[in-house]
Amino acid sequence: MRLATWNVNSAKARHFRLIDWLDRAQPDIAFLQETKLGDADFDALFADDLYSRDYRYAHVGQGRWNGVAVLSRVGLEDVTRGLGPEAGPLAEEARAVGATCGGIRAWSVYVPNGRTPEDPMYEAKLTWLDALATEVEKSSKDGSYVVAGDYNIAPADVDVWDPSLFVGATHVTDRERAALDRLKELGLVDLVRERWPIEVPVFSYWDYRAGAFHQDLGMRIDLLMGTSDLAGRMKAAFTDRLARKGKDPSDHAPVIVDLDEARDGDIGPVVPAPSLRGNSAARKGGTRRSSAASG
Repeated sequence: MRLATWNVNSAKARHFRLIDWLDRAQPDIAFLQETKLGDADFDALFADDLYSRDYRYAHVGQGRWNGVAVLSRVGLEDVTRGLGPEAGPLAEEARAVGATCGGIRAWSVYVPNGRTPEDPMYEAKLTWLDALATEVEKSSKDGSYVVAGDYNIAPADVDVWDPSLFVGATHVTDRERAALDRLKELGLVDLVRERWPIEVPVFSYWDYRAGAFHQDLGMRIDLLMGTSDLAGRMKAAFTDRLARKGKDPSDHAPVIVDLDEARDGDIGPVVPAPSLRGNSAARKGGTRRSSAASG
């Protein structure tokens, strides 16, 4: 079984790229974020394409902002929209959808950005993450469970290209990382890190500006957090960097985990490997991710 998460940064703008990627990568369960479409518009644009490829889906959208989906060709049942009022000021935003797919309870999440540690949205982000932990605690003990998506948190310093550029910024603060650690305490495993040691960069996001992608000035903020039984079944984990190349890409690349069989071989951690055309001086001079880059 292949699991994949991708912040598409507008499903409408990425329509043909998304369908081409589904045909190429063939995920059994795909988790999408930042669809930026209402439910009716998503249906109108994607229903035929997805059903003809044997995907069923659950989408939660709100028009121009946010939006999450689970696509599955291994069944889709027991859909849950959102995390409820416990998610605080952002509870009504389209940031979480859950479904049971092929025996796995699967959540697609788009964690709030937080803007800056001084902004009220930072505390709102932490409240939202508390609600996510409550959901995990409530139901992750019942069987296989995965929470995949854009977490807007880099779990460790190796997950940003230059930690010194992020001092005082969101995505790397102790409180955000503690929220991730809480999910681990509840039994979830960072599946990519289970496969690739902490010293290996496995970036999934590159800013559009300043040639960040070509210089590999990236971040790892797209995560698949799953129960230990899924970790035990894992045969490959990698970032599909090819989907970040070409015309009009998302600023994120899909992250893929293969269970039971490494469909393309054990080819990670980032495929194809980054060009690293920028020298070390260029890498030090890259632009930090702006709070506007992802909500």
